[in-house]
Amino acid sequence: MKYFPQTPEDIRAMLERIGVQNLDDLFAEIPEELKLKGELQIPHAQTEMEVRRTIGAMAAENRPLCCFAGGGVYDRYVPSMVGYLCQRSEFSTSYTPYQAEISQGTLQYIFEYQTMMARLTGMDVSNASMYDGATATAEAMMMCVASAKGKRHRVVVSQTLFPEVLDVVRTYADYHGVTLCEVGPDTHGLTCREAINAALAAADVAGVIVPLTNRYGLIEDLTGLADACHAAGALLAINSVASHLALLKSPGEWGADIACGDAQSLGIDMGCGGPYIGYLCTTNALVRKMPGRLVGQTVDAAGNRCFVLTLQAREQHIRREKATSNICTAQGIMCLHVAIYLALMGQAGLAETEQTSADGAHCLCQRLAALPCFEQAFPESAFLNEFTLCYTGCRPLADVMADMADRGFLAGIAGADGTMLTLAVTEQRTPDEVDALVKAFAEVCQAGCGTNQ
Repeated sequence: MKYFPQTPEDIRAMLERIGVQNLDDLFAEIPEELKLKGELQIPHAQTEMEVRRTIGAMAAENRPLCCFAGGGVYDRYVPSMVGYLCQRSEFSTSYTPYQAEISQGTLQYIFEYQTMMARLTGMDVSNASMYDGATATAEAMMMCVASAKGKRHRVVVSQTLFPEVLDVVRTYADYHGVTLCEVGPDTHGLTCREAINAALAAADVAGVIVPLTNRYGLIEDLTGLADACHAAGALLAINSVASHLALLKSPGEWGADIACGDAQSLGIDMGCGGPYIGYLCTTNALVRKMPGRLVGQTVDAAGNRCFVLTLQAREQHIRREKATSNICTAQGIMCLHVAIYLALMGQAGLAETEQTSADGAHCLCQRLAALPCFEQAFPESAFLNEFTLCYTGCRPLADVMADMADRGFLAGIAGADGTMLTLAVTEQRTPDEVDALVKAFAEVCQAGCGTNQ
């Protein structure tokens, strides 16, 4: 009872007020078979020192791995200033952004986040973020359909999007009456443009969603795609890993109507699966179809610059059937991480970091492809910091990956069929780590294969 603010006297007074003799009577309507018998299995209280010792022992059981995996989540370096500044009370308060007069710090950093993401994507406006890149892409699909005003319900989606993104898009489509037309890759690992053109021939296509860098790490050539979509009366949404936009043409430069994806690569640790942050940017023409929060700049009664929430076309503010989305929040603290990271890095720093990652990936790809157990899957297609190899060894790839983990490497993401392996390199990976990975693969792939491998 020491953790409950009510004393036994308080509880008796409340029970008497509502006309109940005891706590058992209060819960009499609950069937007996559903009630807990006995005490909860809660350990005895510990001192702070004992708790630290217990948690430290649990943490010591973790096995650190040198990460060469990507797939939309990357082991990027986060400057220590990001974590420090995120703790400053000037930025983050306990007040909701609806209370603009006492949450200017929160509103300001979201506004700065929106500004920097709009510039990075080449779009007119950004919202205050979505849950992650997958939900941001699904919301982009819903924007395409909403913009068609009920006349078009088909969306063309590239199967070269990350698998997790595709799964969420499919779920959204299934429950919102959207028909998906999925387009597979061509022989070069890129979205098949002929298939997209054929799909656009249908009169009910509301939008097309393609990646900028795809599940194989390849850079898609989107030349002319925006014109083809617009000629067919459809919108173009481009999904991209946010950091890749430091070196590649932005969605705005490609003529996209919507830019979406995950911004985890901009100053957010991998964190055992999250939390992450989805970005969603668009043109001025579509701003009223964009879900989530949008922070705007204005002046107060004294003429001072200030920030407020604006254009909130979601179910908390309008009739549910008219809402653009049922996502009623933003990844606020993650917005702050991204905004501080971008401000610290600047355009040149972000580009240098991405170029370092790309240089490391190309070096690793060349060295692994020289091993007898690997060959480059799509040698004619360009990639940035992630690439895919075909596995040709005699041992099952799953066994190889398990052995690599035992040697301290999270050595990429193996395909479901066991014939492909996708690896990523970031600025975190050193030349010594690359050397060690190549050596380990050479030894592990050859083990148990005899002298012919």
